[in-house]
Amino acid sequence: QVQLVESGGGSVQSGGSLRLSCEVSGFTYSSYSMGWFHQAPGKAREGVAAIDNEGTTAYADSVKGRFTISQDTAKKTLYLQMNMLKPEETARYYCGADPIRPPESLLDYGLTQRGFWGQGIQVTVSS
Repeated sequence: QVQLVESGGGSVQSGGSLRLSCEVSGFTYSSYSMGWFHQAPGKAREGVAAIDNEGTTAYADSVKGRFTISQDTAKKTLYLQMNMLKPEETARYYCGADPIRPPESLLDYGLTQRGFWGQGIQVTVSS
């Protein structure tokens, strides 16, 4: 059974930091590209950062220099270090996996029908 389980969310003040984790099981991690996405109420889900099986990364312009995506393939875990958080980044954050493709593509177009989503975790940034 495929599972993607996010953790590490919560509430933080503007300028603060959080580290999200996504533990996966049920599929071959090394055969997938991974990404973090967020969705605010009433808005579409958007790509935040993505990484492929070789460690190549891609970021949304709004988070470059503040967020870092990484992975531990042995632990089948994806991470997102978020620094200097802004109130407008309050959203539900989702981990996603899709068969290997360029991280820029995953970031811009999201998952295909062969991909998997986690259930998401709330991040709230107060001003």
